Parts: sequence; C-alpha cells; structure tokens
Amino acid sequence: MDNRKWFSEAKFGMMIHWGLYSLLGGEWRGQRMGGHIAEWAQQYFRIPLSEYRQLCKAFNPVYFDAEEWVKLAKDAGMKYVVFTSKHHDGFAMFKSNASNYNVVDATPFGRDVVAELAAACKKYGLKLGLYYSQDLDWEHPHGGGYTLGKVWDGGAAYLTNNWDYPDAASKDYTVCFEEKIKPQVKEILNNYGDLCLIWFDVPVTLTLEQSDELYRMVKFYQPDCLVNSRIGGGKGDYISAEDNEIPDTGRGLLYEAPCTLNDTWGFKYYDSNWKSPDRILELKNRLNGAGINYLLNVGPDGLGRIPAPSIDILREVGKRI
Repeated sequence: MDNRKWFSEAKFGMMIHWGLYSLLGGEWRGQRMGGHIAEWAQQYFRIPLSEYRQLCKAFNPVYFDAEEWVKLAKDAGMKYVVFTSKHHDGFAMFKSNASNYNVVDATPFGRDVVAELAAACKKYGLKLGLYYSQDLDWEHPHGGGYTLGKVWDGGAAYLTNNWDYPDAASKDYTVCFEEKIKPQVKEILNNYGDLCLIWFDVPVTLTLEQSDELYRMVKFYQPDCLVNSRIGGGKGDYISAEDNEIPDTGRGLLYEAPCTLNDTWGFKYYDSNWKSPDRILELKNRLNGAGINYLLNVGPDGLGRIPAPSIDILREVGKRI
C-alpha cells in the first residue's frame, strides 16, 4: 500500500520515548528538572559522559514486552508506532556496528529493542516508524548543535555537549555525520523490515547537502518510507508540527502533530499532569478533522513499563473510539 495514502488515513499513532534517560526519571543527584522534558536530562544537568555511561550497567528492563506495548497501541485505535531508535544522548536502542554505544553491546539487557518492536508490529498489523536524532549527538565529539548558544527550552540548556567537548571551534559535524549518523541510518533502514517513516529531529547543524543525502538514502533503501520535515533543508514527505502544537488546518498536506500525554516525552516519575480521555479524544477529533494525524507519546520507565495512567487513559480512549 502506498504509504502516502496510508498515512493520510492513519489518523492516530503512538510515539515512544525510551532510553538511558528513562532510568533517571527527570532527577539527578537530588535535583529535579522541574517542567523540562526528561529525555534532555544529560544536557540539562550537564552529566559527564563518564557518569552517564554508567547507566548502561543498570539498564536491564526486565518488564519490557514489545508485544504488550504494540497491543496497547492497537487497543487504543492507533495504526502505527514511532520509536526512538537513537535520541540526542547518542545511545542506540538497536544493535549497531557503527558504535558500541548501544543497547545490545553496552547493557546487561543485551536485546535489540527495535528488532522486537518490529516483530511485534508485524504480528499485530501496525506499521513501525523510527525516530532518529540525525544532528544532536551528545556522545560523539563532533555531534551537532555547537553553532548555537543556550537556546533550548527558553535558555535552560545548550544543544551540544560542551562540558565533555568544550571547544566548539574544533568541532566538525561532518565527522559525526560520516562516522555515525549515515552508518546508523543505513542500519535501521536495512535491518528491521519495512518502515512506514523515519522521524528526524532538530536540524540545526547539518548542511542542505547532508539533509538531501539522508533523504536520498532513505528513498534508495526504502522508496515507500516517508520522511518528516524535521530532516531539514526543506526536505520531507510530510510536516511534523511543533511539539504539542495543535494546528487549525493541515492545508491539504500530509501532516502530523506530535503530542504528550503529560508534560514530558521521556519518563519522569513525578509528572502526573495527565490529559484525560475526554481531552485526548477532543484533540484527536480536532486534529483529524483538520486532516492531521495525532501522534501521542508514552514514556516507559527504566524497567520497561509504560506508566499505569498512560495505559488506563489509552485503553479508555480505545473503548470510546
């Protein structure tokens, strides 16, 4: 089936933010992030890589069950899942030959999360898309974001890792692009079956030519795989709205609104500002009526559990749909 047609009819999807940051839950050494989103903990607290890497030793989510996650999405009436294969911290949730900083090689868990989600989606008839941070990478010495100052979330943090790698003048994103980004994008396009989309994010450093190269790479390996507008360079097959933005119209284009169930994407144990099923359905109906897909996020904890309130809300939404 043509993914453009499918995407225009999908209406509702589940985004999943899960990684090492899920172990922190928005807290570090007695401090909380406040209202900031939890997957940015390493950047917000400026956690040295030598310490952040220690989380790998503790990442053994014994309750992770890909089928449970996918069944929950299906029960909620969702048609696709978008999972964070690598977020800005640079840690891959799949087996990567390009970097051993990944869930298979660096943790006692040792399982390929993306592979298990791909199998579960295939079993239950949902499509799989993968989020991949193509610019920001706090693990790589030449990760992007160093051309801008303290601009994240109203000046709460920088975009680049400038505590482990403080010399911006010596950074060259092209090194990261060639050594890590391109090889890992190639891996996720080739190792996990058909993907409905690649969800790129925060394009601030890569050049127009690099955005174009990534776009062409996606289409070379998977011609039907859609690419979102956050690839940068004016590329992309569909528009990703700003986080938690509710546009009035999709302008007749392929359009998607990524939104949270509470106030964070990654798990934050003290964020209980949950949207009610009524509110979720109100937003879904408004977006879908404007021709926009509703991509609703869950943030599992460090043990692999989707928070109980998220489960209750989504199941109720599914019943009403």
